[in-house]
Amino acid sequence: MDNQKKKTSYLPFRLNILFFTVFLLFSILILRLGFIQIVHGENFKKDLERREDITVSNPVPRGKLFDRHYQVIVDNVPKAAITFTNQGFSQDEMLQTAKRLSQLMEKDTSKVTDRDKRDFWILTNPDLADAKITKKEKDLYYAKQLTDRDLYKMKLDRITDQELNQFTKNDLEVIAIFKDFTSGYKFIPQIIKNNHVTEKEFAYISENLQSLPGVDTATDWERSYPFDYTLRSVLGKVTNSEEGLPAEQLHYFLSRDYHRNDRVGKSQLESQYEDILRGYKAKIKNITDKSGTVIETQPVLNGKKGKDLVLTIDMDLQKAVDKIVEEELWRAKRWPGTRLTDRAYVVLMDPYSGEILAMTGKKLVRNEKTRRLEMQDDALGTFTTTYSVGSTVKGATILTGYKTGAISPGTVFDDKGIKIKGTPIKKSYAYLGRLNEITALKKSSNVYMFHTAIRIGKGNYQYNKPINFANKMAFETIRNSFASFGLGTRTGIDLPNEQTGFKGQSRLPGYLLDLSIGQYDTYSAMQLAQYVSTIANGGYRMQPHIVKEIRSPAKTREKLGPVLSEISPSVLNTIDVKDEWLHRVHVGFRKVMQEPGGTAYKFFKSARYSPAGKTGTAEAFYDGPLRNNYGKEPPPVMNLSLVSYAPSSNPEVAMAVLVPWAYQGKEDNKANLRIGRRVLDTYFKMKQGSVY
Repeated sequence: MDNQKKKTSYLPFRLNILFFTVFLLFSILILRLGFIQIVHGENFKKDLERREDITVSNPVPRGKLFDRHYQVIVDNVPKAAITFTNQGFSQDEMLQTAKRLSQLMEKDTSKVTDRDKRDFWILTNPDLADAKITKKEKDLYYAKQLTDRDLYKMKLDRITDQELNQFTKNDLEVIAIFKDFTSGYKFIPQIIKNNHVTEKEFAYISENLQSLPGVDTATDWERSYPFDYTLRSVLGKVTNSEEGLPAEQLHYFLSRDYHRNDRVGKSQLESQYEDILRGYKAKIKNITDKSGTVIETQPVLNGKKGKDLVLTIDMDLQKAVDKIVEEELWRAKRWPGTRLTDRAYVVLMDPYSGEILAMTGKKLVRNEKTRRLEMQDDALGTFTTTYSVGSTVKGATILTGYKTGAISPGTVFDDKGIKIKGTPIKKSYAYLGRLNEITALKKSSNVYMFHTAIRIGKGNYQYNKPINFANKMAFETIRNSFASFGLGTRTGIDLPNEQTGFKGQSRLPGYLLDLSIGQYDTYSAMQLAQYVSTIANGGYRMQPHIVKEIRSPAKTREKLGPVLSEISPSVLNTIDVKDEWLHRVHVGFRKVMQEPGGTAYKFFKSARYSPAGKTGTAEAFYDGPLRNNYGKEPPPVMNLSLVSYAPSSNPEVAMAVLVPWAYQGKEDNKANLRIGRRVLDTYFKMKQGSVY
């Protein structure tokens, strides 16, 4: 009885302890929950509801290019495209999407590499890949003597050809698609296919977008060229979706709100005017939850296509000049001594505005497969390549002589050859008698220019005696004067990579004489055009330019947008000569083409548009693609050139023709004169239906 009472007395005590313990635990829990809710509740709520706003830019069409008569030169052609935007998908999710997408479209697999196949094999066969690692190698890995990278490389190397050859055509398509998926950037649309997307593919994919996360159908844009390859090298290129931003300019473009896979102008006009042609991208905001899933899309900015450029070029004239140069280059190749002849250049310029009306360069290149010569566009060569041009510079030499006081109007020299001790005799192509500067230009006397250069250098010439120049800056005097015309300096054309030319380094007296007749320094066809324009327009060096107007994008294909800005004529400098001096050079240039005895008279005597100009022939050393065939000393060749303007009394067009390496030996094919006459004839014939 006593024992039963004793047991009963212990029971409430134990229950009280249990109840107290439970109470204490619940109290601690309630206090903890209260602490979390009161102190950290707001932060946890924000984490739970956290969203991330990510702005994505979508491309817009680039601006168009028009010629001076508003013919479309470069356009945009819409094309169907399949895109993928990585919204934070896992590798497995992208793989499954790639497999589904491969069933709905064909994918080019030509760019799938051996490494792509091996990576994909490991991804899809993880157990077999792990089995290629031995127990000993795994032990080394756990001992940290091998890295993950080491093991992965072992797996890659141990995949057999038999295992790789098991991939089917569809497997390869999956690899190609998956490769595109993983090469893009998060939340930036990546083009998966934009060439030859069929209507069937486009429709099927559009209907199945719900089962293809990240995939979308869109409109892409591609540059088109209504005039085919005409002037293509000057118009430039745009990177494709695979190239993206050029590596050498990556940081520059990224700092200007570009994405890595954006297309940009990578050469010439497309590059030079990238900021104008690119337009404003359409921007949308992707709102994601904590897991990175897009839960809402909001438009931020409507896209606006790039501005349009109107060029100074007349594409019909350009095509005609191209055809002339091609025909005359092929014709020249039929003459003896033209094994090295492979190129020719023409520039037509408005001498008063600097507008380039046509710029043609043609080059013969041997096809490596067929071994046959093919004609290629080389309009870039009009300002990126330079050559010795010969006597075309003599107008600048005479005007330099006037400015320095070396000669005055009417100064006469005897055309007898000049002999400096220790050097070969230097003479004209024939003895031309006693002549003044006008006749010296007409007949292209070298000796007259030699005497002018000697006086500029303040030298005392005696036959077969050494000659020294008191003016130690004679080379600089002539070169600086030539530069005021545009020779040996940048013309300022609104295109990249212009070359100024080579300046001879020796200061021997004989080379100063060579400089005065265009056979020492080198010049481009564009420099020649600027030089002759400066003489034609009364002494103003005009900056050549190929862009005429910048216009807002048109709202319809039939109309042009309003003009935003016009490129006004820009005078770079004046040559600071008297009108009388310039007039005498004009007379000399006119006699070259219109008076018997002039070096271009036979070709231009019947021209009704009253041309004036100067011919040039320069002995030069060959430096073309075949130079390695001749050892250390390539053979001498003759460069041919021609500068002209017309009409002589009121010039409206200036022209430069340059035919490097025109011939060897004595068979002058006159390619410069043949080209020049046909080009000016064509200009004035077409002018009847055009307004410049």
